[in-house]
Amino acid sequence: MSTPINLNKARKSRARAEKKARAEENSVKFGRTKAEKNVQKAQADKTVRFLDGHKREP
Repeated sequence: MSTPINLNKARKSRARAEKKARAEENSVKFGRTKAEKNVQKAQADKTVRFLDGHKREP
């Protein structure tokens, strides 16, 4: 005979594994590193400053 298992623990561990797998998929799909976010923000700020510096006053 095999040893009995606790069904609640099995259910919860399976749910945890599914949640972790979904989190991994989302991090690949949507996630960016902090460095990438900082680079993109710096580029956007530079573009705004450049455009503001070249505006003509009416």
